[in-house]
Amino acid sequence: MSDTVRGPGTVSTLLRRPAGLIGATLVAIVVLAALLAPWIAPADPVMVNLAVKLQPPGAAHWLGTDQTGRDLLSRILWGARPSLAVGLVAVLIGLVGGCGVGLTAGYYRGLWAQASMRVMDGLTSIPLLIWAIAVIGIVGVGPVHIGSLTLPNEAKVALLIGLFYMPPLARVTYGSALVEAASDYVRARQSQGAGDVAILVGDVLPNCLSPVIVQATLLVAVGIIVEASLSFIGLGVEPPNPSWGTMLADARSFVFTGQWWMSVCPGAAISASVIGFNLLGDALRDALDPRRSHGAPALSGLLG
Repeated sequence: MSDTVRGPGTVSTLLRRPAGLIGATLVAIVVLAALLAPWIAPADPVMVNLAVKLQPPGAAHWLGTDQTGRDLLSRILWGARPSLAVGLVAVLIGLVGGCGVGLTAGYYRGLWAQASMRVMDGLTSIPLLIWAIAVIGIVGVGPVHIGSLTLPNEAKVALLIGLFYMPPLARVTYGSALVEAASDYVRARQSQGAGDVAILVGDVLPNCLSPVIVQATLLVAVGIIVEASLSFIGLGVEPPNPSWGTMLADARSFVFTGQWWMSVCPGAAISASVIGFNLLGDALRDALDPRRSHGAPALSGLLG
């Protein structure tokens, strides 16, 4: 049977790598900022105070204020919430749909595998950002009411991104499931009378999780960028609610007038988040792939 995802050993291996430690630290900072924003933000993120507008970073406002006097540190802390929520929810949607399609396609193969993978290829051919702009532009920026259910704009963005996360996650799962489905332990479980669902969920899925986890971690960073991009052009978080993308959009008029903090601070927040998730994903790939973890020391010995 193939190796499943390792627990404490993987974590210790991950944190011993400089890239993994830096990535995990950046991700932890972003997550804590999003969770603790109501308690650690020094001011109301939407409170307007024209008396202190465009103040540079200082003792009163650590990261300065914007054109309406709102505290940038507070807006950045609160802005982590929609970015992180969209990225994580989109990945969760993509995992449920993509893993389901990939597992069944790799296990049953045949016509279902061909049809489902062609559909996934068709979705992949559409650029995510272009499709997101088109759909949000059609349905509008405001909340959508479906019966008694109200979907805020962030939920629409997460649902849309999650749909387009299905193809890469389905492809990764399909490749692993194809190998696992041909393994001896699957045939042994079938000869014992185990049902297909029990084999898929209890045996095949755990052995496919390592590459899926890595891919999902990297896709969170993509979701943060897409959410910020949509908010930047006015199709994401609705003002005056804080969002890193809308903060960058507000800063466009002040790029050449000396108010550098208005663009640098939210830009740094986006960059740190994306770099953190990418470093964490790369380190997870090395930690979960025994060929990489064993091959790296040997390669370094040959080179040096």
